[in-house]
Amino acid sequence: MKLQTLHALLKLLRVLKWVCIGYWRVKTRFPNFNETKKARAVEEWSRLMLHAMGIEVRVKGHPAQGPVLMASNHISWLDILVIHGACHCRFVAKSEIRHWPLLGVMTAGGGSLFIERSSNRDALRVVHQMAEALQQGDVLAVFPEGGTGDGVTLLPFHANLLQAAIAADAPIQPIALQFLEAKSGAKSFAPCYHADDTLLGSLWRTLCAPPLLAQVRYGATQFAEGKSRREWADALRSDVETLLK
Repeated sequence: MKLQTLHALLKLLRVLKWVCIGYWRVKTRFPNFNETKKARAVEEWSRLMLHAMGIEVRVKGHPAQGPVLMASNHISWLDILVIHGACHCRFVAKSEIRHWPLLGVMTAGGGSLFIERSSNRDALRVVHQMAEALQQGDVLAVFPEGGTGDGVTLLPFHANLLQAAIAADAPIQPIALQFLEAKSGAKSFAPCYHADDTLLGSLWRTLCAPPLLAQVRYGATQFAEGKSRREWADALRSDVETLLK
């Protein structure tokens, strides 16, 4: 057996251990935790889970305090873990994740809101929930591309969910995510989850990769200032593109 394969299998065992620990914590500990303690537990678990895969989180800039809606590019199934590892927030996630074994329970335990992406009616429901959460001072996060890109070119930003920030008169903070090889600083595409990629294939590539850095770069918060949600989405996409350079 090749040494690289052996290292990848050892990482996989550590990942499975932390999945089980996370599931147990959500089912047994979270019911007795207040929101602050839940947030700290999610941040810690996310960093440990990423460390088990050979990924360290590097933060540039400063995450805003709530109320704020964060808008990030989307390149991997690991993105939620990476952002949680930098600073806990409540994600708006596709409804299918709620039904995933183990991970569904953990995602819900982290405070995520779930949306049926194919339903306009459900989008209105979620926008209303998001606006209420922002009015209560929460930190929310969305992936406006609506799916994972190729790690090179940003997809167009969808504007629908940004309506929540307009309705709540809350700011949006752009975020840029990148995966880099820790030693060389070169961009890594190992964790990408795009087009014909499978979750297992992406996981195995990530486990076989050399040590990685997951870089989270926070931009400046901004208010709509009279922009329509479409104009705001285009402006945010441009800001994320700049942060990625």
